[in-house]
Amino acid sequence: MEHIRAGDEAPDFDLPGDGGSRISLSAHRGSIVVLFFYPKDDTSGCTAEAVDFTRLKGEFESIGAVLIGMSPDSVKKHDKFKDKHGLTVTLASDEEKSTLEAYGVWVEKSMYGRKYMGVERTTLLIDKTGKIARVWEKVKVPGHAEEVLEAARALA
Repeated sequence: MEHIRAGDEAPDFDLPGDGGSRISLSAHRGSIVVLFFYPKDDTSGCTAEAVDFTRLKGEFESIGAVLIGMSPDSVKKHDKFKDKHGLTVTLASDEEKSTLEAYGVWVEKSMYGRKYMGVERTTLLIDKTGKIARVWEKVKVPGHAEEVLEAARALA
């Protein structure tokens, strides 16, 4: 699957979300959407990223932006993750990995010489019309949420 690029139409999705919700991209048409893909609930980098986005959620909301995190973890794992860390961002569960594949973030990774499939930490900024305004690939977590907020402000 090709990586998605700025200017592309963001593929719609309809997935189960935390707390028994359904999450679709089309439901947020007219809003700025920050869609952050992360490998796994409750791992150090993913926790730090979700905590940072939660900390800035009020600022994102003040400019009309919606935060959605997505990983292949189950809804049950998402609920535990949110409770444990006091997260207020919405978390979508893509256990079938169809959306992760559509966005090109389900990729072959390598650790200690072993190859496996996993999520490449990627964040997308999607404008009010559903087009991708910006893509951050291979995200380094420190300072990332602030950088995304600045870019989202420029769209608001």
